[in-house]
Amino acid sequence: MTVTENVSAPAVPAAVPPPAALPPLAARARSIGGSPVRDILAVTARPEVINFAGGLPAPELFDAEGIAAAYRAVLTEAPARALQYSTTEGEPTLRAALAARTSARGLETGPDDVLVTTGSQQALSLLATALLEPGDTVLVESPCYLAALQAFGFAGARVVAVPGDEDGIDPEALEELVARERPKLLYTVPTFQNPTGRTMPAARRAAVAEVAGRCGLWIVEDDPYGELRFEGERVPWIASCEGARDRTVLLGSFSKVMAPGLRLGWLRAPDELRRACAVAKQAADLHTPTVNQLAAARYLADRDLDAHVARVAAAYGARRDAMLAGLADALPAGSVWTRPEGGMFLWARLPERYDTTALLPGVVRHDVAYVPGAPFHAGEPDRATLRLCFVTQTPGEIAEGLRRLGEGLREASREA
Repeated sequence: MTVTENVSAPAVPAAVPPPAALPPLAARARSIGGSPVRDILAVTARPEVINFAGGLPAPELFDAEGIAAAYRAVLTEAPARALQYSTTEGEPTLRAALAARTSARGLETGPDDVLVTTGSQQALSLLATALLEPGDTVLVESPCYLAALQAFGFAGARVVAVPGDEDGIDPEALEELVARERPKLLYTVPTFQNPTGRTMPAARRAAVAEVAGRCGLWIVEDDPYGELRFEGERVPWIASCEGARDRTVLLGSFSKVMAPGLRLGWLRAPDELRRACAVAKQAADLHTPTVNQLAAARYLADRDLDAHVARVAAAYGARRDAMLAGLADALPAGSVWTRPEGGMFLWARLPERYDTTALLPGVVRHDVAYVPGAPFHAGEPDRATLRLCFVTQTPGEIAEGLRRLGEGLREASREA
């Protein structure tokens, strides 16, 4: 029997059309860039660089033993609860502890007044979601915390800077802007502000609260640094001012006083706004990690956080003094700078002819870094300014870093 093989010509594959273009990103994602501070930190991550650019707490001052003990206790005694889903508003034990700490500092607060957030940065995003429509106006300080500018810009808000002075926002200028711009909210870091380190005096806070009460304005009072005071007297929150009690959102965080890796923050807000933020949080992450909340609550129950913060603040005060002692030699003649009573940052302004953004690459070649001041401005930037963080390095490292900074500025300005 003969088998005949039928061999046909190979089929010619049909032409494959090119893939269709994907829909574009949302306009807000295309229009908002990353954080200039994060970009600088990526460039200066080499261990030999003395980095005054970041806002990083000193890791050697973390109470790692106490935090580890709190996690061990929680995971040993209540593992099912610690590893389970939680409520959006936050673990009741932590909310109660936060309310008690806030009340002890002069602002009567109950657990139901508090919403736990995944860092206070999330609180800003939740507030933007709850309060802002695209095109709404937000008023901010000048200069302003960078990540707040990002959060409000991402929400599509129009961000307008309020003129001010060494004491912060000018209440008269604020009232004029409220009348002209009809903003939804004012954002402020009144205590040891980022980036300047300045603190708004009590009388100025009362005046700002009075404007908000009379003109109809939400105030977002961000207080991540307020406990890090190493001289002077504590100034009451704006939220405690009579005219602002029903319209101020107070933000807090454990990032600077316990550890940033916990990602634990909170907001205290009037009922309707707090509930709206809780709904926004449900859509964002359901809830902040349960185990972190329970560990923080256990730490507050077992340890003396205030004593720990006092030790950290004393170390930071010595580091601030080391930076102040070396600035005159490091910065060009005619420069001026702030002298913060607490917090993590100081702000310097060089003579007019200097552009700190243009000078930075030359300075980094000397293994030291700062943050140029321009990105902190919502309006016209002041290009002669810069921010220095004084808490991450020891006094000896600060002295060496300022020596390098002086050399780098002198060389970079000659080349410019």
